[in-house]
Amino acid sequence: MIPRPGHLAALRRLLAVNPVVALIGARQVGKTTLAQQVAEAWPGPTHFFDLESQADVARLADPELALAPLEGLVLLDEIQHRPNLFPALRVLADRADSPARFMVLGSASPRLLQQSSESLAGRLAHYELPGLYLGEAKPDNLDRLWLRGGFPRSFAAATETDSVQWRRDFVRTFLERDIPQLGIRLGSSALRRFWSMLAHYHGQVWNGSELARAFGVSNHTVRRYLDLLEATFMVRTLRPWFANLKKRQVKSPRVYIRDSGILHTLLGLSGRVELERHPKIGASWEGFIIETIIETIGVDGVDCHFWATHAGAELDLLIHRGGRFIGLEVKHTAAPRVTRSMRVALTDLELDRIDVIHAGSETYPLTDGIRAVSAKRLLADLPAPRA
Repeated sequence: MIPRPGHLAALRRLLAVNPVVALIGARQVGKTTLAQQVAEAWPGPTHFFDLESQADVARLADPELALAPLEGLVLLDEIQHRPNLFPALRVLADRADSPARFMVLGSASPRLLQQSSESLAGRLAHYELPGLYLGEAKPDNLDRLWLRGGFPRSFAAATETDSVQWRRDFVRTFLERDIPQLGIRLGSSALRRFWSMLAHYHGQVWNGSELARAFGVSNHTVRRYLDLLEATFMVRTLRPWFANLKKRQVKSPRVYIRDSGILHTLLGLSGRVELERHPKIGASWEGFIIETIIETIGVDGVDCHFWATHAGAELDLLIHRGGRFIGLEVKHTAAPRVTRSMRVALTDLELDRIDVIHAGSETYPLTDGIRAVSAKRLLADLPAPRA
């Protein structure tokens, strides 16, 4: 088991001040394991309900009756299967001197779990658990993390073959079981084709019309597919930033497969040699580093953007945090160079500095306001590292 102390501490802090905490994230990302660790250290009694277990579902036939007598910490796993529990949790959370704290675990975003926000407004804190990041996998394992992705079982597999097989099984199970269990009626083969096609657009600006034509469906349908993959933590859409400039700026989001290992599986890549020969290697590295940066800094995805003009200037990642901007560019090279695009971004966006994240081993200045930062040194050299 790979320790995840930062997430463990964050959950404990949330439970100390909120009657209900929702731990959300992709399937198999480690939510249940982390919740069990919280329970092991809980000072009072704990109770666990698996909402994929028919026995536990039967115990909760009358949720208020079943949950009201419980004290301590109550864990409800796979809450997306029983969103009808949220009204009962609201009643229980509003009790004076409530004897229990509730942690619900779910594999869908709050947007899919609408009843959570409607029924528990002001009582519920959300916490998203991502895949393993550099601080947990250790910088020496950077290439392995990139190749295999951040799902714990994929990363920790005994062999590369085992890791590839786990990811293939994950994709199949996600499409054939997890999506239907969310109540979403989409053909698994159609969604698999779309997801695989999207992998070839990884790192590009979203063009729904082009994808719709290639897929043979409407713009509305491909957007619905994209929203579904985003809501289940498989895809990140990076929104564009609009600066107050007299320049035509890109207004459509960029799309990334969030986990690099899943991306490689969708691209049919089963090893490092195949990745190095593939035309998407640069885009794969870019998406992987962007996810690593977001988790390392500990910033919310809504504060992350990219910036681009129709004249060709662009910046891979622009983070708005604490009233200031952090500008980052990603290059799959050991010897990054200053480009005209970087200079334009530095000036037009009025940035103090741009950090160019690269595949080499050293961090050093490139020119005034532009610095090369080694991907292996992100934990030490980023401007606002995770506490």
